[in-house]
Amino acid sequence: MNKTIETILNHRSIRKYNNTPLSDEQIDALVQSAQAASTSSFIQAYSIIGVKDPAKKKKLAELAGNQPYVEENGHLFVFCADLHRHEILGTMEEVKVTDSLESTETFMVSLIDVALAAQNLVIAAESMGLGTCYIGGIRNNLEGVEEVLDIPKRVIPLFGLTVGYPAHESSQKPRLPKAHIYHEERYEQDEEKYKKELEAYNEVTSSYYKERTDGKREDTWTAQMANMLHTPKRTYMKEYIEKKGFSNK
Repeated sequence: MNKTIETILNHRSIRKYNNTPLSDEQIDALVQSAQAASTSSFIQAYSIIGVKDPAKKKKLAELAGNQPYVEENGHLFVFCADLHRHEILGTMEEVKVTDSLESTETFMVSLIDVALAAQNLVIAAESMGLGTCYIGGIRNNLEGVEEVLDIPKRVIPLFGLTVGYPAHESSQKPRLPKAHIYHEERYEQDEEKYKKELEAYNEVTSSYYKERTDGKREDTWTAQMANMLHTPKRTYMKEYIEKKGFSNK
């Protein structure tokens, strides 16, 4: 155990911040931390857009489902899969790169690069005593987000990340049992064992919600996930991704 691991294990989403903006020095340190993440084949297929303008934050909060903490935070980062610069470098080097840029493999590389960079930034922020929260809601209306942030083709905003000084201490959601996440030598496929472990986890999550809401909520994880997955969300995504020049091959 060390301070880095303690920071990681103490992670929780913060959805209420005080009004103190991050300094430029803090933002620089966080972006540098994001850039220090591993990147497949040195491709660096991502960009980060920082948002300070209150009017833009307000509009993005509306697009994300009227989440107030998207508007009220120390700084808002928007993480994007980005192959725009790679299209430019193809022109610079007079090499045809379109087929590769539009491949599903390159699309997957860009998604992985974004996730690695974002999590580096989160750990760095939390090590500085700041709180964070990922905002998947910006994918509710990506064309609207594009308009607010002036985003070109071959760039897809994937999620937002709010960062700031916590105005409250939130509770930490219990994660799945290690046995469901970590497999050794082979993938565990004993379905009955899985169900028993999930039933035990349901008791943990139900107790967590019951305690957090003073008994107003006590749903289980499997019920919550089943209800969420029952109806597909953001079904425009495939068409949007292809229109942006990603994953066409």
